[in-house]
Amino acid sequence: MAAERALLIPSPRTPKGTQDLPSFPVSSNSGVKVNLDNPMLVSGMDSQNPAESSSSNEISLKSASVRSLSSNPSRASRGNSIGAGSFRDLRSKPVRLGSRRGDSEVFSTSQKEISDEDARLVYLNDPAKSNERFEFTGNSVHTAKYSLISFIPRNLFEQFHRVAYIYFLIIAVLNQLPQLAVFGRTASILPLAFVLLVTAVKDAYEDWRRQMSDRVENNRLAWVLVNDQFQQKKWKDIQVGEIIKIQANDTLPCDMVLLSTSDSTGVAYVQTINLDGESNLKTRYAKQETLSKIPEKEKISGLIKCEKPNRNIYGFQANMDIDGKRLSLGPSNIILRGCELKNTSWAIGVAVYCGRETKAMLNNSGSPSKRSWLESRMNSEIIVLSVFLIALCTVVSISAAVWLRRRRDELDTIPFYRRKKFNEDEPENYNYYGWGAEIVFTFLMSIIVFQIMIPISLYISMELVRVGQAYFMIRDTQMYDEASNSRFQCRALNINEDLGQIKYVFSDKTGTLTENKMEFQCASVWGVDYSDGKVNTQNQQARYFVKVDGKVVRPKMTVKVDPQLLELSKSGRDTEEAKHVHDFFLALAACNTIVPLIVEDKSDPAMKLMDYQGESPDEQALAYAAAAYGFMLVERTSGHIVIDIHGERQRYNVLGLHEFDSDRKRMSVILGCPDSTVRVFVKGADSSMLSVIDRSLNKNVIQTTKGHLHAYSSLGLRTLVIGMRDLSESEFEDWHFSFEAASTAVVGRVALLRKVAGNVEKNLTILGASAIEDKLQKGVPEAIESLRTAGIKVWVLTGDKQETAISIGYSSKLLTNKMTQIIINSNSRQSCRKCLEDALVMSKKLETMSETSDNTGTARSPVALIIDGTSLVYILDSELEAQLFQLASTCSVVLCCRVAPLQKAGIVALVKKKTSDMTLSIGDGANDVSMIQMADVGVGISGQEGRQAVMASDFSMGQFRFLVPLLLVHGHWNYQRMGYMILYNFYRNAIFVFVLFWYALFACFTLTTAINEWSSMLYSIIYTSLPTIVVAILDKDVSRSNLLKYPQLYGAGQRQEAYNRKLFWLTMLDTVWQSLVVFFVPIFAYWASTIDVPSIGDLWTLAVVILVNLHLAMDIIRWNWIFHAVIWGSIVATFICVMILDSFPMLAGYWAIFNIMGQGSFWVCLLGIITAALLPRFVVKVLYQHFTPDDIQIAREAEKLGSLRGIAVEVEMNPIMEPPSPRR
Repeated sequence: MAAERALLIPSPRTPKGTQDLPSFPVSSNSGVKVNLDNPMLVSGMDSQNPAESSSSNEISLKSASVRSLSSNPSRASRGNSIGAGSFRDLRSKPVRLGSRRGDSEVFSTSQKEISDEDARLVYLNDPAKSNERFEFTGNSVHTAKYSLISFIPRNLFEQFHRVAYIYFLIIAVLNQLPQLAVFGRTASILPLAFVLLVTAVKDAYEDWRRQMSDRVENNRLAWVLVNDQFQQKKWKDIQVGEIIKIQANDTLPCDMVLLSTSDSTGVAYVQTINLDGESNLKTRYAKQETLSKIPEKEKISGLIKCEKPNRNIYGFQANMDIDGKRLSLGPSNIILRGCELKNTSWAIGVAVYCGRETKAMLNNSGSPSKRSWLESRMNSEIIVLSVFLIALCTVVSISAAVWLRRRRDELDTIPFYRRKKFNEDEPENYNYYGWGAEIVFTFLMSIIVFQIMIPISLYISMELVRVGQAYFMIRDTQMYDEASNSRFQCRALNINEDLGQIKYVFSDKTGTLTENKMEFQCASVWGVDYSDGKVNTQNQQARYFVKVDGKVVRPKMTVKVDPQLLELSKSGRDTEEAKHVHDFFLALAACNTIVPLIVEDKSDPAMKLMDYQGESPDEQALAYAAAAYGFMLVERTSGHIVIDIHGERQRYNVLGLHEFDSDRKRMSVILGCPDSTVRVFVKGADSSMLSVIDRSLNKNVIQTTKGHLHAYSSLGLRTLVIGMRDLSESEFEDWHFSFEAASTAVVGRVALLRKVAGNVEKNLTILGASAIEDKLQKGVPEAIESLRTAGIKVWVLTGDKQETAISIGYSSKLLTNKMTQIIINSNSRQSCRKCLEDALVMSKKLETMSETSDNTGTARSPVALIIDGTSLVYILDSELEAQLFQLASTCSVVLCCRVAPLQKAGIVALVKKKTSDMTLSIGDGANDVSMIQMADVGVGISGQEGRQAVMASDFSMGQFRFLVPLLLVHGHWNYQRMGYMILYNFYRNAIFVFVLFWYALFACFTLTTAINEWSSMLYSIIYTSLPTIVVAILDKDVSRSNLLKYPQLYGAGQRQEAYNRKLFWLTMLDTVWQSLVVFFVPIFAYWASTIDVPSIGDLWTLAVVILVNLHLAMDIIRWNWIFHAVIWGSIVATFICVMILDSFPMLAGYWAIFNIMGQGSFWVCLLGIITAALLPRFVVKVLYQHFTPDDIQIAREAEKLGSLRGIAVEVEMNPIMEPPSPRR
């Protein structure tokens, strides 16, 4: 009965990564095959019983990064199967499509039926009943953080997460107390209020933009079934349970289970670019039982029991009860919010998740928050400054106590202090609480007076500088990719300076070092190599044309063909050789999930193009290759495909399709051929295909093909093995019966379906092998060479086979013929331990030989470590980690092959754990997301594999070679500028505090200030803030051309030359000297004069402002008009502000500046202060640069002279090979 019913039910897909997956440790001698693509996967995953899992002879090995990584589900790999109708009449019987996938692959839910407690109940076309038990969220989305009411409290709460802000808030509050009031109450609040206001305005603007976007999104219209008619309804009003109709090219308003489509078999094509960044079309399917239902004409009722909302966009498990039947729903039956309907006139579905519960919204989170190394290190210096502050306050308060004790008998009448109020009949004390309390008050008042020792303005300055740096990085034309029309993107502003300190670069290969634009190069068919062992670049370009609906159509991509192979493909099946060629290209054209689309040819309006939409570039390349040899796929439906074979249209019924999954590493299609035979065509990786080839047949062909595979891999080509076999009627019926039973199983469905696929994919006849070239991106070899010269270690982590990875390593100059290669391929923990021990011994010998050769002048031989994913399974998260890192740290290059996505992240985590060196990961696909997020800096390539890597990255760009200007130019500049700016801000604020401190010592420790309170508040905001920000954005210590020409200059950041503890203490020492000069020169100059305190306070203010600006001017490398404007403009602005403040009679110091400026001694004092304060710094700087110049200084001087000689980069350059820095 089952065999007579035409049924097409694809099998479930298997995800590459899920959350909270069970993992069973296995001993090394268990004989279990390791899943290299994802060691977290458990074959037979739908059974929680270990015995049941072991029965399938597959079990998972514990991955390196299971315990340390958050769940980031990777792209699900396909593993679908399609059932078929009667074997006896394959051509005439209509084929209908059933469930594309059974149940979800998420382990925690795929092993049992969903219980009512864990389920969401959705009643079809009955939103009221659906929301009766639990009121589900509406479809309105709110990405904005604030409302009108919550903005002020929530924004302030978020801003005060910075401890420095709390510190300044406490200072402002203390200053409001009468006993502690040093400054005016308003003036004390001004700096903090200004910083909070600027940040709040920025946050408000960003949130306003989000609210406008939400408003547009929520007010979009969709067709919703209301009173048996489809009516337009705003997205925000859609409810769970409502039936919605989507038109072609419309965006889905919510997550919907498909009920029917315009296609008679229930197929719908969706584009998920807004969800996961992938532009290729995906197929989704409606259930057979709901295909014929027309909502406008008949009442649709039923119940969907689905899992609760979760973030897994590749998993979905549900059951649907309709018309007395229970149907299983899987990921291929649901279409998600944000996707677009393509190549389908309309689709009807029922809303199951709305609003913030949709998978798109649950995944709407940015990459992990990262803090730059400089900002983290700056905190330790701020602690030191806090100790300075406490020390100054302690000195003042203790000195005040001593002063009070010594003069306790004079306090009533002593001038400037007088404790008693004698203007009353009964003299009373002013606010005097005894000398003990006065000590406490003095200490607190000291904190208020010296508060700017902790530079609050530094935080906002750093934010502004980072924005400016990001602007120039984005506008850099040398990081613009014309091919993809993409600019550099700065997605994380807070780690710009980390780009200048990178020591390790972890790179993916496919799509990162290579273009990920696959080109078919050659093939081995039935043991004959049609490339003579090399890629023939002279082969002719194929120009194959067909007519579709009266239109001339040619493939969109041209492929180089071998003339001999092309002639054989045209000769049909006349000879044995031609028959194998025919079957080979038939397999390439049919064994895929390609969707053929006819598009316009912009170069020739009379011509149309056949555009193959596929879910992987490999599939597309093979389909275009088949078309070039005359096997053009022109039509695909859910039940059949049409292939034009050299002008003859042939229709093949698709009776079954098992798509590629990471366990089987192969895919197969079961075809009902025009001659009424049934064949299964299989393609896959050689590691999986050779195990299912019938070795009793054609042993010579198998051995020859193995040799061709090795030769292709050695050329850096990606290989696949093609096989096939005929199915007898009984075999087909057995497969179909087993498949139906597996696809309707409630428990263990995924394992059963995989077993069914394995049963049909066996005893194959080998047809041949294909070789696809993934070309290196432009400039990759030069980029890797520059990075290595800069002292950056480049590690390549790839899932490709070892031969292919090594070949790419040579072509990219990652590997050289002079390198000694250490290769580790082990299948047990004991073997790994032995290999690592031997490798360490060899490494030490090579190091000893290198030291000897260094003494004799012989060049040192670099070492390259090549290790596979199987070995890493046993090494990572074990005691062998330390040995691996010890070995890798002595190698110039590390190349990891056949590694799973989580193993990539585990390797990055290992380096971060063992060393404090900065790490950068770069990749282009979903399998690189974990690695990108684990590294200190993550870079995404906007390539062919979607935008998942870009969306998870800190920076994104179009080509790997852009990493060179990003690190060597912008990274160097950003680090040098930011390091200098932080030290300068410490200096700028500390010199002002020390002047106040010296004055307190001369004013009986009363903390009265000579400097106007408003000048104290404006010092960090107006007087001195703008120059340092502008210089930190625009100044360049070395030109771009020389930074690129001499990559060794990048080592300054790795050695932390621009910001370190030594520079901090030298800066503080210089600060103390300059403050002493600023304070005591006027004191001695006006010691015998009658000048008042506000006048000398104005002199100190102007002297400090001029001094810090000239200090900055001494360090500017490349002057321009902007620097002149901000530096001299700040000095002029300070003069103007001081004169304005002294023009108000109500303020202390009325007209003081005008009185003192009229004296010649004022200008002599300013000149003397500047000369005496800056002279030691100038002398030390000259001596240091003359006798012990660093690399940057040498390059800068030679650049200034206009002729860079070799000595500029030869003097004490940082060696490439360095021992790793220990983890601090």
